[in-house]
Amino acid sequence: MKINILTLFPEMLSPLKQSMLGRAVDNGILELDVTDIRDYTEDKHNRVDDTPYGGGAGMVMQIQPILDAYEAKGYGGEFIYMSPRGEMLSGELAKELSEKEEITILCGHYEGVDQRALDKLNAREVSIGDYVLTCGEIPAMVLVDTLARFVEGVLPKEESVLEESVYSGLLEYPHYTRPAEYDGMAVPEVLLSGDHGAVDLWRWEQSLALTKEKRPDLFDKYLESDLKLSKKEKAILDKYR
Repeated sequence: MKINILTLFPEMLSPLKQSMLGRAVDNGILELDVTDIRDYTEDKHNRVDDTPYGGGAGMVMQIQPILDAYEAKGYGGEFIYMSPRGEMLSGELAKELSEKEEITILCGHYEGVDQRALDKLNAREVSIGDYVLTCGEIPAMVLVDTLARFVEGVLPKEESVLEESVYSGLLEYPHYTRPAEYDGMAVPEVLLSGDHGAVDLWRWEQSLALTKEKRPDLFDKYLESDLKLSKKEKAILDKYR
């Protein structure tokens, strides 16, 4: 999968070269191409923004550098603009985008982007939440990290994105590691028992309890799904209905 990013601050995207995503790029699973929009401005002072028509505070990113950068690099695929007015990022949207061969992401700055650039490139606007950030690079990294986990080969073979918190329908259970006791705080005995069936059942019950407490909306949705449960699981679930 090829992911292109148009930005005014390419150095802000350096985390995408680290950890899991960095390994995916090194192994050829993901192709990441970051372009500095400022390199394509025709302004002699290297400006990429100007005051908005109609007045108002702030500056607006100009159409010319954006379109020239896009065309010069030969970018394609679905064009995405990170915007607080866009559709909300979800697991379903991330999975949909992960199945595309190529996407191009535009990171906004200042008061926004000249609407003609978005219209010309048929931009799909995506938001990561009902709040405003100082730049589009952070939302872009969130989007890339989220969708990359659905791309085959990015996660280790023993891991599955569909088993993770939220995607499974429940919040994730608590995790513990060595030492077994620290400052009077002990790891739950069942995790030390070696009984894998009991461990799985305990973890599932913990997920149930946490989901009902912290995300009752997810809990109700989980109850409405097509659950295939054992007798022991049904007995546990009845306690939380």
